[in-house]
Amino acid sequence: MAPLEEYLPEGSVWEQRQSARKKRRVRRLRFLVKGLLLLCFCFVVYRGSALIFSRLSGGGAVPSDRQLASLDMPAWIVQDILPVNDYSRPGTPLDELNGIVVHYTANPGTTAEQNRSYYANLALTGETSASSHFVIGIDGKVIQCVPLNEMAYCSNNRNSDTISIECCHPDETGAFTAETYDSLLKLTRWLTDTFNFKKKDILRHYDVTGKECPLFFVEHEDAWKDFLRDVFR
Repeated sequence: MAPLEEYLPEGSVWEQRQSARKKRRVRRLRFLVKGLLLLCFCFVVYRGSALIFSRLSGGGAVPSDRQLASLDMPAWIVQDILPVNDYSRPGTPLDELNGIVVHYTANPGTTAEQNRSYYANLALTGETSASSHFVIGIDGKVIQCVPLNEMAYCSNNRNSDTISIECCHPDETGAFTAETYDSLLKLTRWLTDTFNFKKKDILRHYDVTGKECPLFFVEHEDAWKDFLRDVFR
């Protein structure tokens, strides 16, 4: 039996319909391919923009446990991590990592070890919630209390996206010893280099809530500006 096409005149309606169907299929295929290419392009642009924004805004990405384990921690940081508990180390992951908040202990004459012990004892007393990622002693000793990808109870509404540093001081003025200042400077520089923070990402507790903390840097604005200049010198 001869094919149906042999019984149809050249340029028949049937051939025209077949040709139109084929053209529609080609157009749909081209449209689909263009759509997929556009989607891929948008995704690449989005990811690139997000990465650039993250770098420009100072950090953002929270390090994983594996990344922290491979982090080259300076030998002058003493890691004495608190046990997980509801009052000083809840174990809550940071939402983002966008900066550093500097504090003072408001307990004149106390050591870094004593303040770390106070945080640890809160797990037993439950009297309040308090902690910081780091405590710097009057002698300049730096103790890490909370992992850098977890929240500490120190900076109020910025607990979820910042690293906190508590500084000990010898008297009621809140002024730091030279040893404390040098360690604060060294620690802030290391964190800034590690997480790509900018000057705007280094804050006082005062800048977050208006609390006069760290007292000396609040009462002496020039001293705070000098510290920031020293960090990025």
